[in-house]
Amino acid sequence: MAYAPVPYSYTPSLLSATINPDIEVKLADTTAERDLLDSLGELYSIILTLEALEKGYLRDTVQERDYTEICDRLLRQYRSHLTDEHVRAAFVDLESFKAEWGLEVPKATERLRIGLPATVETAPAREHNSHSNNRNSTGPSGPNPNATHIVSASESFITLLDAIKLNMLSKETLHPILVDTIQAVNKVTDRDFENKGKIIQWLITLNQMRVTEDLGVDQARELQFDMQLAYDGFKAVLGE
Repeated sequence: MAYAPVPYSYTPSLLSATINPDIEVKLADTTAERDLLDSLGELYSIILTLEALEKGYLRDTVQERDYTEICDRLLRQYRSHLTDEHVRAAFVDLESFKAEWGLEVPKATERLRIGLPATVETAPAREHNSHSNNRNSTGPSGPNPNATHIVSASESFITLLDAIKLNMLSKETLHPILVDTIQAVNKVTDRDFENKGKIIQWLITLNQMRVTEDLGVDQARELQFDMQLAYDGFKAVLGE
């Protein structure tokens, strides 16, 4: 996996000004311990980089395309590191990690809570405003969206509904499918169709679950109901 730029260094609290610079300090005695420290260091860097990226995007110093690509990569890397049970145990959760290392990163915290780049989360409303007067345009806001994008979005909905029916209810399974679904939908239409917001709501819900956690029976039934409504809303927009 290609890594997004992480310009911030991670300095464990074990290093202090009282350490003799002429003495080699071993932070880890085994390969496993070293790998754990490396992963925690990467998480530290990802969080700080994400904070800087969010600020840059809000200040228009980062182009939208670059922001989307880097933010998506950082979020995937963050989730990937936390799939390791040892890293997850040491990390505990975002609030605990922030408190341990004195991190003040409100924008990164919100982005990690949502689990999507801002461009994906709010794309419909923003793009609709910019294209509402251009009825002859092509692409997502135009009258003839690419058939490939329509098929991709439909397949994402069907894959999601099938996964729920087959009781594949873990965050690890459902979250990537939901991400693919909202991204595919945004390529087809910029309109905020009926129940589209439920996709984002469920993404946030899943994003705050542990990687190994599953939805309960009632949650699964609710998710299936909401996603069927969202799929119906999507198909209704295509027919207009």
